[in-house]
Amino acid sequence: MELIFIRHGKTQGNLEGRYVGRTDEAILPESRQEILSRKMKNEYPPADIIFTSPMLRCIETAQIIYPGQELIEIPDFRECDFGEFEMKSFAELDGRADYQAWIDGGGKDPFPGGESMEMVRKRTMRGFYRAMEMASRGPEGLMEKLPGMNELMMPGLTPGADSAAFVVHGGTIMSILSAVCGGDFYDYQIGNGECVTVTVEPPLM
Repeated sequence: MELIFIRHGKTQGNLEGRYVGRTDEAILPESRQEILSRKMKNEYPPADIIFTSPMLRCIETAQIIYPGQELIEIPDFRECDFGEFEMKSFAELDGRADYQAWIDGGGKDPFPGGESMEMVRKRTMRGFYRAMEMASRGPEGLMEKLPGMNELMMPGLTPGADSAAFVVHGGTIMSILSAVCGGDFYDYQIGNGECVTVTVEPPLM
C-alpha cells in the first residue's frame, strides 16, 4: 500500500514562526494557490482513501488536493498541544527559563502545560492503526496494537485500498514516520504543502 503524507498549507502562525498546535487557523490565500499549483504539476499522487486531522488547515488542504472525495477525520491526528508556548514565536520565547529548559532537553520533555513528543507519538500512532485498519480492512482490534519503532507490523491484513493519503500536521507526520521507518522524530520534517510517500507491506503469514 502506498501511503501519502501531506503537510497542510501554511497559516499565518506558520508564516510568523509560531508554535501552532490547538489553534484552529485557516490556510493563507497564497498557500491555497501554491497547493493548487503543486496539484496541477501532479506533485500529489491520487489516493483511494483520504484521512485528515480534524483541524481546519488540514481539511482545507485536503479539499484542494482531493476535491469531491470523502475525507475521514481522525481526532488523534491533531497537532501537538504546545501548552504555554501555543501561538508564541521563537523570538517571543527566547530568554524564558522554561523554554531554554525545553531546548536543553532536546525537545523531548513535555511542553509546559502541554504534550511531550512521546505523548504525541502514542496518540498519533493509535490514530494511524485505526486508519490502517479502515484502509486495509484488517482484523478487528488492529488499532489496539502498540506501534513498533522500527517496522510496521500488520499481520493478517486482507486486500483493501492500494493507496491512502494523510493530510495532517508536521508533528503527525514526524510521529508516524519515525515509528514506521525508524530514526529520530526530527528526521522527518517537511514543509507546508510538501508531500512524501512510503510503501508498506504486511509480513507474510
